[in-house]
Amino acid sequence: MTVSRLPLDGIRVIDFSRVLAGPLCSALLGDLGADVIKIEPPGGDDYRAIGPFAQGESGLFSAMNRNKRSVVIDLKTADGQMLAQSLCAQADVVVENFRPGVAERLGIGYETLSARNPALIYASVSGFGQTGPESHRPAYDIILQALCGLMDATGAPDGEPTLVGDSVSDVVSGIFASWGVLAALVARNRTGKGTHVDVSMFDATLNLTAALVARYATTGIAQARVGNRHPTSAPFGAYRASDGHFVVAVLNNKLFGRLADAIGHPELADDPRFASDTSRCAHEAELRACIERWAAQRSVAAVNAALSVAGIPVAPIQNIQEALDSEHARMRGLLVDTTAADGSTVRLPAQPLKFSAYPITRTTRAPRIGEHTRTVLKNVLGLDATAIAALAASGVVHTGDADMMPGRCPEIIQEKDLA
Repeated sequence: MTVSRLPLDGIRVIDFSRVLAGPLCSALLGDLGADVIKIEPPGGDDYRAIGPFAQGESGLFSAMNRNKRSVVIDLKTADGQMLAQSLCAQADVVVENFRPGVAERLGIGYETLSARNPALIYASVSGFGQTGPESHRPAYDIILQALCGLMDATGAPDGEPTLVGDSVSDVVSGIFASWGVLAALVARNRTGKGTHVDVSMFDATLNLTAALVARYATTGIAQARVGNRHPTSAPFGAYRASDGHFVVAVLNNKLFGRLADAIGHPELADDPRFASDTSRCAHEAELRACIERWAAQRSVAAVNAALSVAGIPVAPIQNIQEALDSEHARMRGLLVDTTAADGSTVRLPAQPLKFSAYPITRTTRAPRIGEHTRTVLKNVLGLDATAIAALAASGVVHTGDADMMPGRCPEIIQEKDLA
């Protein structure tokens, strides 16, 4: 029997974060039913201005800020800080991704907020964490990929270090942040106490490279680039067919025997060079040449068909469009059509988890800037229309496009303040 509520219904999140890692953390919480109130500066989240755009809305902003309500507060003002503190006093979770020290200057640091709300879970996502000699250093995904060994381990052996094709440091940091928040909520159910969750993108990226870390911890040697193959197993990598590339993953002798039969060379299974995973890895070049001679006479589709029948783990190399437009992705609901603010249809990524005891998770559009300022101030803080109008007139809050005139309020958060 299913229940109607989502896992995080009743949890209120105040989200001060911008751009990617922090907003992804709170978006994941919103997917599961949390009420996420996004506090934006008068100029809005930087991602609102980053393309690609559809119907004038940033696709990146829309994806990272689904399921949220937008409230604009100028934290440069004392009244704005008091409003933010009052909202956090009635929240379960706060998410921020400022450089260490900035939240304190804005009146929303952990010590300030937890003194008023001891049960508060406060997640800080920063480049290098709240402590350590690099803690005040700015961070971008490319900086973390460079520093954490990911670029050095990616690319051809004789080529240049290569970026992974997406902002993986930001993404994994947002995922770890949401995981930390959930763990803290479970602990709070037991103890009644909140905590400060310190999420370092540096730490998170190193944890993402779990196999690289394990190999170094075991051998004391940093893994060298090996290109599109596994560093310690073979055949396990990308291979060329007549019209493109495919990948194969063989990790044991049984699978290797099947592969040898499938490519018409059963004698390879008895060749001493290929007798074990270790010896196959040592003779990867010879093994690759044999596989690619067979594959050169076949299309990628034909290779995949032949090896799939033999029970070999195999796949074509797809682009993101092919992956998301696949029948499997459609059946899993990985992109959801929802209604944009102007009534058009926008596609948004959906929460990847499925729960047998809960209905499908939530995916609603990102908010317009300041769209929910009035509603939140009224319903959460109990302010009446006169008080809200006075705050808007003084520039402490903004209540929608009508009072978001250029130049009325300066941008209060500088790029140097972000993690």
